[in-house]
Order: sequence, then structure tokens, then C-alpha cells
Amino acid sequence: MGVDLFARCRDYEVARAARAAGVYPYYQAFSGPCGATAVLDGRTVIMCGSSDYLGLAADPRVIRAAQDAAAAYGTSRAGSRMLNGGTPLHAELERELAAYAGMPDALLFPTGYQANVGTIAGLTGRRDAVLVDAEAHASAYDGAALGPGRAARFRHNSPAALDRLLAAQSGDAARLVVVDGLYSMSGESCPLPSMITTCRRYGARLLVDDAHGFGVRALDVDGVDLLTVTFSKALASVGGAVLGPPEVIDYLRHHARAEIYSAVAPPSSVAAALAALRIAAAEPWRGARAVAAAAALRAALISMGHAVPPGTGPIVSLPMPDLPATLAAWHGLLAAGVYVNPVVPPAARCSLRITTTAAHTDAHLATVVAALAALS
Repeated sequence: MGVDLFARCRDYEVARAARAAGVYPYYQAFSGPCGATAVLDGRTVIMCGSSDYLGLAADPRVIRAAQDAAAAYGTSRAGSRMLNGGTPLHAELERELAAYAGMPDALLFPTGYQANVGTIAGLTGRRDAVLVDAEAHASAYDGAALGPGRAARFRHNSPAALDRLLAAQSGDAARLVVVDGLYSMSGESCPLPSMITTCRRYGARLLVDDAHGFGVRALDVDGVDLLTVTFSKALASVGGAVLGPPEVIDYLRHHARAEIYSAVAPPSSVAAALAALRIAAAEPWRGARAVAAAAALRAALISMGHAVPPGTGPIVSLPMPDLPATLAAWHGLLAAGVYVNPVVPPAARCSLRITTTAAHTDAHLATVVAALAALS
């Protein structure tokens, strides 16, 4: 008799133990709109876990654009983009994304996750090598695993480690290097000029996943072959895209399974992202405000004696010694009226992930700093 597939499910105790201890932090149900504050169990907390970096998820202009699109096109196109799901809004967003980023062309995906999976798996062949930064997003690793090529990881933010790995590849292997522009857990930036130089030395192509930086801070795309972005952060919606040369984008239109075999993003989501993109371009102060707020929090934590990773974006990581300490700190901040994201393995090393947005006021930040100080 074979082993029961569900046995590992019955043996999984971590979540059950956290629930029993009253410190289970995931799958919370928030009330009201997404903003600088949120309502959890009837109580208002300062939201420092959201990726609504520009503070646009509840912006009336974005909401109105989504409402107008739903009225004009319905709630769903009930099919894939390739066959019957496209609207003028989809093509318009592709054009404006490419122009905003300074890239030639773009292709939409239903989610940012699918943009990475579809691009990496769709481009690579059996002889090819996909080399991924150790702390790149899970979607990059899933794309590499789903493709027919060979996947390998290199030490985080290390051009030297990448150089050694590229040098070890066989001469007939095409090489795709995948990095994050801004790392989602640590808040660190990629040393992009050095990575570009290393890739060029070996004729490798470079894909930069800029999910957490796009719309927030400028990225010099000179030397970047492909750029993937998501709409669920700065663009206050759901969806994603890959940006790059027209011939590559057209190839992916016909080979990216994650796009071809998925229902198209609904017009309301596309319209919301388009409205948010236009606001991001017209109101750059929003990204600057989110980044400055994170810099202030980072400085405050350093002054308290914490060793926090450096960063240039709206993400601050506070390392924690272990899982119990992470959950206890999360619970303590929540009791003080501050909501942050507890990060635990296997996602990443134990930490508290703190995010800032353009909507956070100085008063919000002062409360957050005081709550963090009480943990020290």
C-alpha cells in the first residue's frame, strides 16, 4: 500500500500551534479601503505592511477609472487575451508602460507572478542556463523550474559570484540572468551597473524584476534587456507586464504559456493601473515621499542599535533572531496599533518587513517609531 499524500498535511503543526498561541499572523481580513491605516477586527491600525507605495489604491481617480471600465466592458472578458479577451485599454496600457519605463515594447500578464514565470519559461530552451540571484522573487525560480533550461542560483547581489557562474557555463548555452531591481524582503537595491557589465562580458541577457521599485523611484534601463513589473504595488491594481525589444515581446505573445493559457486581466484592473501610472508620472512626489519615510524609519532603527539592511526604496527590514521572536514582535506592534509583515522561512530569513507609502503622515511615522522603540 502506498504512502498517503495527505499525511504531511496532517503532520503540519506550525500554523496550528501559532493559532493556538494567538499569534498566527496570516490571512487577516481587513475592513475598509487600503490606505495609510486599515481596520482589523474593528480597530484602526497604521498599515505598514501594504505595498500601496504611492497611496493610490483608494484614490478617487483610480477608483473612478476602474468603475468606468467595468461599466463599459463588463467585469470580465471571459477568455484569454490571445483569443477574445483584449480591449483597447490593454493595448493602451502596454504602450504607456513602455514609454514610462523607457523600453521599446510591453506585454501584459494577468499578474506580476505570471509575468516572470511566463517570460523565463517561455524564452529559454533545453540547452539554456537561467542564473538567478539567491534572493530573487519566488516567481523567478518557478519560471526557471518550469522552463526546459538548467537553473542555478548565485550569491545575493554579488557580481563576482555571477561572473564565476557565467564562466562555468558551456559555450553553446544561451544565458539569462535574473535579478530584482529592489528586493522585496530586505529592501536592498541591486548593484545594477556591475551586473550589466558582468552579463555583457559573457553575452548573457539580463532580466530585472522591478516589481517593488517601478513607479516609486527611477531605474536606469540602459543595458537592461528585459524588465518585469507588477501592478499590485505602486499601480494600485492587479496584473503585470514584461517590457523589452519588440521581437522578444512578439515571441512571448506566442510562447508565454502563463499569458496564453490564462484569462486576461479584467478591464477594471487594467484601467486602474493605467490611471495610477499616469498619476505616478504626473506626481513624482509620491514616490519620493514613500522613500523618504522609509529612510527615516531605517535611521531610527539604526539609532536604536538595530542592524538593518541598507535600502533606497520604501521597504525596511528588521531582522529577527527566530520564529517565536518574529511572531512576538509582530503581535506586540499590532497591540500598539501598527501592522507590519512577519517574514519567516521558507520565504526568507526571520524579519519584520515594514513598508511606507506616500499616504503616511509624520504623525503616523512617529507612532511607528515609538512602537518599534518599545520592542527594543
